[in-house]
Amino acid sequence: MFSVRQKREISEAVQKILRETDHPELPNGEIHFRLQISGKESWSHADIYNNGYILTPIVNPHNERQDPRD
Repeated sequence: MFSVRQKREISEAVQKILRETDHPELPNGEIHFRLQISGKESWSHADIYNNGYILTPIVNPHNERQDPRD
């Protein structure tokens, strides 16, 4: 579920939203997080981490083919 590009974009958006809260307990650098997304099928799911956590993403050809912008 989701291409590498889509996961990177989602991660950037979450990082931005979290940073905009200006919460005093957030670190000054990159905010570490993990999103778990469940799809409509039991086998359809995704884990999205902050971009700094995944330096070399694993590419799933099935997910890459579903990306309309690739």
